[in-house]
Formats: sequence, C-alpha cells, structure tokens
Amino acid sequence: MQDVTDLPFWRLMAEYGGADVYVTEYFRVTADSRLDKWILQSITQNPTGRPVIAQMIGNDIPALVRTARELQHHPVAAIDLNLGCPAPVVYRKCAGGGLLRDPERIDRILGALRTAISGPFTVKTRIGFDDPRIFDQLLPIFEKNRIDLLTVHGRTVAERYTSEVHYDAIALAASTLSCPVIANGNIHSAGHAAHILAITGAHGLMLGRGAIRNPWLFEQIRQHQRGLPVTCPTGRAVLRYIHRLYESVSSPDVRETSQVQKMKKYMNFLALGVEPTGRFLHEIRRVTTTADFFAACRTFLDHDTPLPLIPYDLQLPKSDHLAGHHR
Repeated sequence: MQDVTDLPFWRLMAEYGGADVYVTEYFRVTADSRLDKWILQSITQNPTGRPVIAQMIGNDIPALVRTARELQHHPVAAIDLNLGCPAPVVYRKCAGGGLLRDPERIDRILGALRTAISGPFTVKTRIGFDDPRIFDQLLPIFEKNRIDLLTVHGRTVAERYTSEVHYDAIALAASTLSCPVIANGNIHSAGHAAHILAITGAHGLMLGRGAIRNPWLFEQIRQHQRGLPVTCPTGRAVLRYIHRLYESVSSPDVRETSQVQKMKKYMNFLALGVEPTGRFLHEIRRVTTTADFFAACRTFLDHDTPLPLIPYDLQLPKSDHLAGHHR
C-alpha cells in the first residue's frame, strides 16, 4: 500500500510473524522515471527473510520494459504490474485501475512485459473499472500472455473499498486460469481467510488493510490452518504494537506534527477494530502532539480484554454462497 507499507513497516510486520511474500510499494513508471530509491531499499535491504515482489504502475510500454529490465538486476522473486489502484490521481492518467477501461492496451503491455521479463511475471488487478462484466474479457488476456500469478481484488475501481467483495469473480479466475490466483479484499480474520479460500479455490491470500489493523493476522491464519488456538491480542498488546509502529516509522528529521499525521494513516485502519462508536478514531484525528496521541490510545487500549480487531461494520459470511453479483 503506497506510502504505508514501506521498509520500516515490513520490519515491524516480520516481528509479528509476517507474510510469506512481500510486495513493494509501486514504482511509478513514466518515460523519464527512475527507480525510487526508498522503494528500492525494500528490496536491497529486505529485513523480512522472505521473498519480495517488485510492483510497477504505469502505461508507457517502453518505460515499463526498461524498468522491468532494471528491476531484474535486483533480488526480486517476481515483477508485478498494478492494474488495480483506485486512486483518482492514478486512474485519471490511465494507469493502475484506469487501464481496465482499455483491455486491448493491457494486452499490448502484458505482451511486451512477458517478453522482457525472464523470471516470474505477476499481475494485481481489480475486476473492472466500473462494470465487473469486463472481467470476462480480461481473463483470456491474462492467460494468453502467460503470466505466472494473478492477484484479484474482488471489486471494481469505482467500488473502491466500500462495496461487498465479488468473491465469485475470484472463483471464476481460479477455475479458469492455468496460473495460481491470489484472493484479495476485506480479509479480516483467520476464520474469514479460511472461508474465502474455500469458496474461491484461490491458492493464497493477499492482506493489506487487515494487516495494518492486526499485525497478528498472518500468524492467526497459520494457527487456524494448523488447527491450533488462534492468538487474540489484548488491548495492552495492541497499545504496545502502536508504540512499536510509532518507533519504527519515526525519523529525527520529521517534525512531531508530521509524525503524528503519519500515524493517523495507520490508525484510520486500526481504530475501526477497537471500538464500535467511532469515538476512538474521532479522538485520534483531533490530536496534534505525540503526548496527546498516546493519551488517546491509552484511554481505549489500556486494558487486558482480548480484541479480535475485526471492523465493527463487517460480519462473517452467513452462508457458503459466493458473495457479489458478477455473473
């Protein structure tokens, strides 16, 4: 996740068990772009001990090919093309999720990159720009260009993060493509992760916002898969995580107010799993100093009650039927 899941955040996630594979923030690729040094450090200084996939975003074919060749000189497990970013500043430039409006252009880009990339080549996509029915046209393009893995966020770009996830579209990709498919979108607990794997037939899961809110989630999923009791952190354990997060992303070169503002990015995800009224997030959004920030955190987290850290507006699926309205 851009400007959030950076090198310091990876280091912290690894302390909590971490992912099996990490994906970098995306390298913005244009005709005159160069590899972003701070993103490249996630590859060259990878602290996790796990493989790293380098992600690109852009639409200029020669520039994408050049960047892919440059990235292959670094220790990456694969190179990924982002077809899913829903940020308006990205899709208005016909990059990320904006490319989903032009399947023929996607075909040309994938063909050029498949030729340029000697190792694994992967794609992260949404299921369409504003109509999930376009996904039926995209799947043959992915198959034709022999990508090695597809990650599917089961929403359109227009749906951003607010709609139900179209898990049936992920299931369609998993049953149609010869490459492995990874499911992404609103995976919020170990039980929910098992449910999504079961109903989609996906080969694995990508976690984003859920891992920011709950760094124990990776290990909770592993525990559930092994039939072990699932760890549930207490309020004080979450408070310690927030302290570690603050320390990890702090820099002596950054003003206190800017540091607190950066922490609010993370808290936008975490606070939703702490209490249902929104009061915690409201208090966090008002603070401007480190002291006030942690005072607000202590008010809601200085206790030993277990916290599932599931957003209060989400419920576990009520049946084994596929959610969404793709087909």
